[in-house]
Amino acid sequence: MGFGALLEPVKHNSDFHCPPLRSEGPALSSLPQLPSERSRASKDPLQQELHDKRFSSPPVPALPFSRTDYSPFSSCERTRSALPCRGPARQHYARSQSVSRTSPNLAFVPACLPPDPVEVEELQHFVSNSKRLFVMTGAGISTESGIPDYRSEGVGLYARTDRRPIQHAEFIRSASARQRYWARNFVGWPQFSSHQPNTAHLVLRDWEKLGKLHWLVTQNVDALHTKAGSQRMTELHGCTHRVFCLACGDQILRSELQEHFEALNPTWKAEAFGVAPDGDVFLTDEQVCNFQVPACSKCGGILKPDVTFFGDTVSREKVSFVHERLAESDSMLVAGSSMQVYSGYRFALAAREKQLPIAILNIGPTRLDHFASLKLNSRCGELLPLIVVDDTTS
Repeated sequence: MGFGALLEPVKHNSDFHCPPLRSEGPALSSLPQLPSERSRASKDPLQQELHDKRFSSPPVPALPFSRTDYSPFSSCERTRSALPCRGPARQHYARSQSVSRTSPNLAFVPACLPPDPVEVEELQHFVSNSKRLFVMTGAGISTESGIPDYRSEGVGLYARTDRRPIQHAEFIRSASARQRYWARNFVGWPQFSSHQPNTAHLVLRDWEKLGKLHWLVTQNVDALHTKAGSQRMTELHGCTHRVFCLACGDQILRSELQEHFEALNPTWKAEAFGVAPDGDVFLTDEQVCNFQVPACSKCGGILKPDVTFFGDTVSREKVSFVHERLAESDSMLVAGSSMQVYSGYRFALAAREKQLPIAILNIGPTRLDHFASLKLNSRCGELLPLIVVDDTTS
C-alpha cells in the first residue's frame, strides 16, 4: 500500500473550508518492525541487533515489560559500563556523576522550600533501611527536565489552561480526533523527544547499579528513565517513542513516523500555541484540517502511540508483573507523583496491605499522605542526590 491510498473523510464543526482527510492516510512503507511491549519476553533478531548496538557489556536477563531488551531511540545511545571503583569511593562517584551532568529547568516546577536537614536525614534513614527498594515515579520527576505535568499548582496543564488530554474512546472512534492528535503531536515531537534526563533520573539509575533499587515503575511516557540508563523498570503507561497498529499490532519507532509525516505533509506548517505534557501542543482547527495521517504499512489500520490514554486500562499482564516485583520488595518510594490515577495508586494500596514502609517525595499533597510512613515536600532533583547509597553488588 503506497502513499496514494485513499483516506476516510473527516467532519469538522466549523465554517471554514477543510479538504477531506483520506482514510487514515497513506500507509507507511519500509519501516522497521519492533516487538510489541505486550510480547517482548523473547527476543527476535531485530531486538538482539538493537541490544548489541546499545550495550557495551553483557545484558541482564530480559523480563516482560522491562526496559532491558531494546532501546526505542536512534539518537540516544545507552551504555552500561561499570563504575570504576567499589565501596565508599564508588558511592561518591555515582552521586557526583549524577549531579554534575545536569542542571534543572524549573519553568514547570511548583515553588517549594529547599530540603530541610531533618527531612534529608529521615529519607536517608528510610533508604538505608531498604534492601530491595520499589520506586514509582510520576510527572513530577520530569518537570525538572522541562516537561510540564497535569496537576501541579500554578504551573501544571490544568492550572494554565482548560485543555484536557485526549480520551482513549475519542481517539478510537473519531478520525478527526486522530488527525488533531497527530498534527499536534507532529509539531511538538521535535522538542518533546529532545528532553534529557535530569539529576533525579540519574540518581535512580545509580541506585539500581549500586544494588539498592530493586524495581522502578514509571507512570511517565517520556522515556527519560530509559535515556538515563535504567533497566530494571516498567513503563506502566507505555512510551511515546513507540507507535503500534490497532489492527495488526505491528510496531514502529515514533522517530520513523515523524519522517513519514514530513513526507506526507511537505508544505504543511503550523505555529504552536502553548505546550502540554506528552509531546502535545495547542493548535487551532484551521491549522489541523489539512494535515494528513499515515496508516499502518502492513494492514492499513489505525496507528496509535504505545501509551495508555486517559479512559483506557493497563493490561492485566503488566499489572500482574508489577505486583510480582512489588512482592519481592521491602519498601516503596513514590517520587514526583500525587498518585491520583488508580493505575498507579493500586500498587501503593498493595504495599500498604503488605505493611511495607512507604515514603513520598512530591511537591504538594498526594493520595497517600494519610498512610505513608514519610512525606517530603521537595524537588526530586534537589533531595535525591543528597542521599548516600552504599554499593551492595560486591
